[in-house]
Amino acid sequence: MAPHLVTALTGPLLDLEKKILQATPAIERWFRLEWQEHTPPFYCSVDLRNAGYKLAPVDTNLFPGGFNNLATEMLPLSVQAAMAAIDKYCPDARNLLLIPEMNNRHPSYMQNVARLMQIFRQTGLHVRLGSLSPEITEPTPLALPDGNMLVIEPMVRSANGRRLGLKDFDPCTILLNNDLSAGVPAILENIHEQSLLPPVHAGWAIRRKSNHLAAYDEVAKKFGKLIDVDPWMVNPFHARCGEVDFEQPDGLECLSDNVTSLLAKIRKKYKEYGIKDQKPFVILKPDAGTYGMGILTIKDANELKDLTSAQRARMSIVKDGQRISDVIIQEGVPTYENIKDAVAEPVVYMIDRYVVGGFYRVHAEKGVDQNLNAPGSQFVPLAFAQQHAVPDLKAKPGTAAPNRFYVYGVVARLGLLAASLEMERTDPNPEVY
Repeated sequence: MAPHLVTALTGPLLDLEKKILQATPAIERWFRLEWQEHTPPFYCSVDLRNAGYKLAPVDTNLFPGGFNNLATEMLPLSVQAAMAAIDKYCPDARNLLLIPEMNNRHPSYMQNVARLMQIFRQTGLHVRLGSLSPEITEPTPLALPDGNMLVIEPMVRSANGRRLGLKDFDPCTILLNNDLSAGVPAILENIHEQSLLPPVHAGWAIRRKSNHLAAYDEVAKKFGKLIDVDPWMVNPFHARCGEVDFEQPDGLECLSDNVTSLLAKIRKKYKEYGIKDQKPFVILKPDAGTYGMGILTIKDANELKDLTSAQRARMSIVKDGQRISDVIIQEGVPTYENIKDAVAEPVVYMIDRYVVGGFYRVHAEKGVDQNLNAPGSQFVPLAFAQQHAVPDLKAKPGTAAPNRFYVYGVVARLGLLAASLEMERTDPNPEVY
């Protein structure tokens, strides 16, 4: 299903699309060379925002949880990409241990787990589920909405303590679909003989968005030079504040100063590109955190003085009760795509270095400048059908869905490459690379 693209006829994005399509051979060669030097994350999803005047990633998730929202036509591609990913770490792998979120039993999330199991079973692996919850002490059935059943089991360490598995199940590879927001459990530490993917420093107990954004700045500059575009076209401005205390009236000076500075930089760009119908705004979000929690839209620094007690409380704590102290201020990128008059944003999924599909996150109750990753959102698979895998270079910019989806894939892979650099630079054991 190709949604109505409100931005289809706006100039700047058409120019960006045209340049990307014209530079396709150079872009693909550049990615190929980069992947010779860097290892892509095992899997990844990137939230994009199409503002008409720019197309940029606004979030990069290293523990994607929406594989059930991808079009079923994309399953064969997902299986091929998963094979390529597994071959890098354990070519003769027979068993894979999948560790899902500890407390998330939402039907949609469990369907995501089932889809992941389906993908990896098709690669020739025996797949079983292990739990980090101390409440799981024996194999426990979990019902799915379609009537099928998953079984989650308690994990055990081997006699010498060097391997992690289940009773009578010794995996070569351990796949985390748990972002470790609550911390790194002892049972995941000091695993030396198996591949733990993604590594624990990809989890929110250790990972920081500011590291990712710094890496993405570098990637965007290289990409801009490659195709001769302003890197701002694919990269939101950003800043960081540490030691923010939303619960104290005087704890937001750093935020106020950075918001003012960032809004001024955005206005300057708007003036440069003749953008007159959009008011600059920024998004405040925790430097560590996910699930769309702790996010606030700000259009004027003075709004920080008038935050309600409810807003302050919402900005103070994120998933698993973790308190927010470090905050990212990110240029707000409005989304002018919609499906049936509901605001939408594309989310692109990758396994290894390959785009394997995506979906539109749609929210009928949100505006173009608001966070859509919120209760009430719905998902519409992107039309990344096999026939759309290759762009149509003869089509006029903005008229062909394959071209728009190809451009989405290119910008999403910029986020993937930035995540690769981020993981290398924050790895406590850099000799691995």
